[in-house]
Amino acid sequence: MDEHKHEQKSEEVKKNKILLTAEEFHALEDKAKKGDEYYDRLLRLQADFDNYKKRLEKEKLEFIKFANEEIIAEILKILDDFERAVEAGKVKHDFDILYKGIEMIHKDLKGFLKEEGVKEIEALGKPFNPHEHEAMMQEETDAHPEDHVIEELQKGYTLNGRVIRPSKVKVAKKPEKK
Repeated sequence: MDEHKHEQKSEEVKKNKILLTAEEFHALEDKAKKGDEYYDRLLRLQADFDNYKKRLEKEKLEFIKFANEEIIAEILKILDDFERAVEAGKVKHDFDILYKGIEMIHKDLKGFLKEEGVKEIEALGKPFNPHEHEAMMQEETDAHPEDHVIEELQKGYTLNGRVIRPSKVKVAKKPEKK
């Protein structure tokens, strides 16, 4: 019986064995080496890509952190003007001079914001637009067309065409008939 099992095993081994010429064996060996090289290269590329992603994320965070630097520098100039106006008001106690100084600073600030792409939303007398206006109140009136802004409670602004703060408004409503 043992001889029979041995013969069966020998048959199985013969079935699973493949005979190659030396040339075929070397060709397979070369392909295996190339496969290993490609795998190593893939691992290095993947590591390089991961490092690139980390560096890009770090640079992005750094950019975001300092993106407003120029704007802040301009605002600091306006803050300096405010401080000078306050100091002048303390020394001279002249309301007219203080008012003129604040008026100049207001003009400078509005000019700076305009240069940066900030615009006021025109609301008063305009039809109510939920994309630009936030209705805070309604008033029954015949003096104004229905659903038109009759009072601006707080100005709204756009930045390069995008609403960054809607206008807070009071809207006209037709009086209820009794």
